[in-house]
Amino acid sequence: MNRLPSWPRVALLVLLAAVLALLLVPGLPGRLAPGERHTGTRAAPEPSPLPGVPSGFFTGSDAEGVRRIAGVESWLGGGGLTVGHTYLPGDTWSNIEGHPQLFAPWAEWKAELPGRLFVLNVPMMDRNEAGLTDAQVRDGLRRGAVGDFDRHFTALGEGLVEHGLGDAVLVLGWEMNGTTYGHRCGPDPTAWKAYWRKAVGALRGVAGQRFRFDFTPSRGRDAVPWPECYPGDDVVDIIGMDAYDQPAGLSFEEQVGEEYGLAHHVAFAAAHGKPVSYPEWGLFRNGDNPAYVRGMLDWFAAHRPVYQTVTDYCPHGVWGCADNPRSAEVVRGALGAPARP
Repeated sequence: MNRLPSWPRVALLVLLAAVLALLLVPGLPGRLAPGERHTGTRAAPEPSPLPGVPSGFFTGSDAEGVRRIAGVESWLGGGGLTVGHTYLPGDTWSNIEGHPQLFAPWAEWKAELPGRLFVLNVPMMDRNEAGLTDAQVRDGLRRGAVGDFDRHFTALGEGLVEHGLGDAVLVLGWEMNGTTYGHRCGPDPTAWKAYWRKAVGALRGVAGQRFRFDFTPSRGRDAVPWPECYPGDDVVDIIGMDAYDQPAGLSFEEQVGEEYGLAHHVAFAAAHGKPVSYPEWGLFRNGDNPAYVRGMLDWFAAHRPVYQTVTDYCPHGVWGCADNPRSAEVVRGALGAPARP
């Protein structure tokens, strides 16, 4: 496992990334000036394209979610979405292993057009949203660290390969720095990292796989500093970040520069030689906020993630949520089909 760079070096990279972000994002036409807050009172920024960044919308995990992608593309004016993103249920180990009913519709969607990317969020614990205590989480992490759950990940990998999804991006144990999920890191970061390594080892042991593994915390400090959960460069391919427009009143520039925020994310990834991704992002505590949306899209244009996917249901979305019409206009301008002369 590669060693982490020294903290002075990381701090310098974070500072440089923050400065670059403030130079790139606000200086574009119609963007916020440094320090200006997202009050919702200024005019919507002018829509502009987001070329060359693989993009998707999360519209549901089942077959209906796959069908809705065509609805989003129609809404975008024919703009093609190349990323399909879904989640495994985290209630039981049998569901974490996956089912043909889930895999088959996504496999069909992916096979229809070369170059499409399938992204799958994979829980690391059963009863993942059942409010497990820290003691229960700690016990589960330690069991995972010694291989007790390897067979479930092997079964998952075999199912994905069988369905032609052996090149999926797997977002394993996402938002581990928070408190929402049973697969959280906080109760025992050492065991969490060892467990991640065991799960990746089991999945990489499946014949025919070409999986990429995406380490994705939520933006900011949350319950634990997410770098403390990083399991090592040899078992991570992409460093992602889930980023929503919260808390209330926080400007986009503050989201860039906050502790363990967007600037820290890209600096950390660069220090480890990894590309970035944004598996989840969207509106939240600040309502219909087109300036925030434009800030995120400009961030993607500057930092070229492997992929980005909009979480598209209320209050986060822009296609499936009529409450955000001004933000929807910006997204359509960025991701929609180019206007014909």
